[in-house]
Amino acid sequence: MVKVLSLFSGSLASRVATRLVERHPSVSSIQLLYFRSPFSRECEELRELVKSEWTRATYRTQSIKKDYQDLISLTREGEFSLEQSCRSCQSLLLSKTARYMDRIGADFVVTGCIPGKHGLAMQEASDIAARVGLEGRILNPLLAEDPLNLPEQLASWADHANQTGIVDDVTDIVLQLAAKLNIHPMDPVNAGRRCKLMIPGFGERVAALFKEEMVTLNALCLLDFPLYFKADPDLRIVLASDEEEKRELQNYFLPQDLRLYPATPHGPMTLLRTDWDTKSEQEKTDIIDFVARLTATYARVEGMSTVPVYYRLESQDERQLLNVEPFESVDNLISREGLEHIPLHLPITRISGA
Repeated sequence: MVKVLSLFSGSLASRVATRLVERHPSVSSIQLLYFRSPFSRECEELRELVKSEWTRATYRTQSIKKDYQDLISLTREGEFSLEQSCRSCQSLLLSKTARYMDRIGADFVVTGCIPGKHGLAMQEASDIAARVGLEGRILNPLLAEDPLNLPEQLASWADHANQTGIVDDVTDIVLQLAAKLNIHPMDPVNAGRRCKLMIPGFGERVAALFKEEMVTLNALCLLDFPLYFKADPDLRIVLASDEEEKRELQNYFLPQDLRLYPATPHGPMTLLRTDWDTKSEQEKTDIIDFVARLTATYARVEGMSTVPVYYRLESQDERQLLNVEPFESVDNLISREGLEHIPLHLPITRISGA
């Protein structure tokens, strides 16, 4: 009998592919493996999905935080490349999958990944599989001529479909198979947007951060916020504009970060990060005044020419108060003061300018 590992993402394609192989008469057991990284959105819905659809399967998650920099590929000019990053990610995930398969004694791995998407050609996918020791061990039923009737001998079929299968419309095929397998087509985990690198603008933020000497997980988490600004030489400014963002931003303040917030209801919370030791007293004053005015701009207080803004270092309890004038336009700041904002095109409405 055959033991199979599913490289599981929670997407409909992944669920359908896993179910197709699970129902094969030669498969004795199937285990689901989900990889976590700083670039994947965590959600409890994924675990609940597994509980409801795979009541007898073992489900495991594995972190790739130590290797997260290997997931990002930049061009020679230092620009972010989604195509190259997808190749790097595929290679890393399959390499870790191969080691995990050896540990649990799995014969094959099933995936719903479709070669040709995100810049990965079929031959490239096969080359990656061979390089990490998975040649002849990858099952992708979505590329089979008849996915509902897989060949009796999985060993003779593994990888063969990857070489010869041509898929014109993956979405239609997956939806048709889901209906025949009684799998609900809804995507409760929003798997299609779980990879943050797919969000326009996020990869550019990562590339800008990776150009610096020190990259931390804390710094990566700050890139999630829509209102993320940078300014020379080393200013990082993050504004949380609603209550949910404020609760999230609370987790990332470091002792030397400056916290700013207007003394008015419902205003934003701002995190300012810079190397204070390299700044003169005048430079410190100018920086605080500048970020306080930026905070006041997003407070959107009607009828007030000046806005009171509190600030304090996170390592100190005493707060100070500044009365500052909001900027007329953040767009003007970006061109005049060297403030850089790489926008994120998120599927929900966010404040993106003043």
